Amino acid sequence: MRALLVAAPLLGHLFPLVPLADALRTAGHEVRLASAGPAATDAGVAVDDLLPGFRYQPVARRVALRHPLLARAEHAGTAGTRAAVVRLAEINRRLRQPLADLVASFAPQIVVYEPSAPIAATVAAEHALPAVLHEISLREGRPIAAAILARLGTMAGTDPIGTFTVAPASLVGERPGWPMRYVPYAAAGELPGWLREPPPDRPRILVTRPTATGRRPDRLMAATLAAGARLDAEIVLVRPDRRLMTRPLPDNARWVEWVPLPSALRTAAALVHHGGAGTMLTALALGVPQLVAAGPGDRRYDAKLLADRGAGLAVDTTDQLTPDALDRLLTDPALATAAAEVRAEIAALPAPTTLVDRLTTLTT
Repeated sequence: MRALLVAAPLLGHLFPLVPLADALRTAGHEVRLASAGPAATDAGVAVDDLLPGFRYQPVARRVALRHPLLARAEHAGTAGTRAAVVRLAEINRRLRQPLADLVASFAPQIVVYEPSAPIAATVAAEHALPAVLHEISLREGRPIAAAILARLGTMAGTDPIGTFTVAPASLVGERPGWPMRYVPYAAAGELPGWLREPPPDRPRILVTRPTATGRRPDRLMAATLAAGARLDAEIVLVRPDRRLMTRPLPDNARWVEWVPLPSALRTAAALVHHGGAGTMLTALALGVPQLVAAGPGDRRYDAKLLADRGAGLAVDTTDQLTPDALDRLLTDPALATAAAEVRAEIAALPAPTTLVDRLTTLTT
């Protein structure tokens, strides 16, 4: 079987598709991953670059200028998916022709796409190919994909033949589709020696930033350093901004450049981050308690689901990231218990390797 897996041009959208791609290849099938921008050039795996030189931020800025009220609502975390749909519709419009060219040359027998790249379903329908939706976050994927296609005016024949769901039911409720275990993935990389083992005398807190962020100042990292300066814990900043890298750090803090998050989390007691779905699901899959600063887009939604489940803490602003909040993150047994419960829940779901036959039956 030849399978084409398609993601929007963001690393956080491509990474969740890689475990299924690996499972298909292990089973002997021919697989192509397609995306653009850093998701094609920096993923650590072979990816067809549909839009060479593509950059996400200019698109986001243009949409924000055209829709200032929507941009303001998204920044406040009250826009739902509306702002993302406007941006992604513009991106999907650009992806359509190069994706159609790839389908014509590769001749896949099935197309798998994530909710932010539904133009793949349109192209699949034009070639009479089965298309399967692969959810990558805590949001239900079909409404997002449908909203993007509706904005593009291309809906006919684009309903997926099936949907892989990865969100734990204890966070989002039962969801229609084929449940699949979320398998954490990160681009290849080595951990420094000191990060391969937990510190011998105190817990470790990892602090991460969104993959789509450049080197702009990061208030969450600065707030974590301030709140944790006297905490009996090791604070590790992953890929901090330049300003923090040039300032003296507290005695209990250090930093690293890009490291594979799943590997780094295995020696961490807790994680502080911005609420991105991939980061949150990775920590949940490893049973690591999290503190999330609710942010734009889906991040406030994700943070509330996490806090409601009890597997982590959510703060509305970095001002609420206090020493007491960090201390609770490390010491509250209820958080650790809930995180472990969700880890077991995810581990009990079918692995991607067990679902390959479901795709092959769709091509016969």
